[in-house]
Amino acid sequence: MSDKPNIPFDDFIKLDMRVATVKACEPHPNADRLLKMQLDDGTEEGRQVCAGIRQWYEPDDLVGKQVVIVANLEPRKIRGELSRGMILAASDMKNGDPDDPHAERGVVVLTIDRPAKPGSPVS
Repeated sequence: MSDKPNIPFDDFIKLDMRVATVKACEPHPNADRLLKMQLDDGTEEGRQVCAGIRQWYEPDDLVGKQVVIVANLEPRKIRGELSRGMILAASDMKNGDPDDPHAERGVVVLTIDRPAKPGSPVS
């Protein structure tokens, strides 16, 4: 059960979720917990996204993967690097009580099970 409030469907459809292919990935130069990724999101210029998943993923393990992104978040500078979106991931309990804030958690990046054209909408 979620502790977050229900939202109207009209708010949900404001999200621009798309398939993107990770073209390059490297540790963020100014943050120990972040990876900096270059994505093919179906646009000519592509996009850069910073994600706090460095503890769970090696950069080379993500290159070539197709992920789900939220494309219409306002761009934001994160430790000096521009991030233009968010890669969706799930928190996975590794052990312990889910209500314990100190329990170990893992992160699982959402990927798709078959190739899709970068930029394909997710709904």
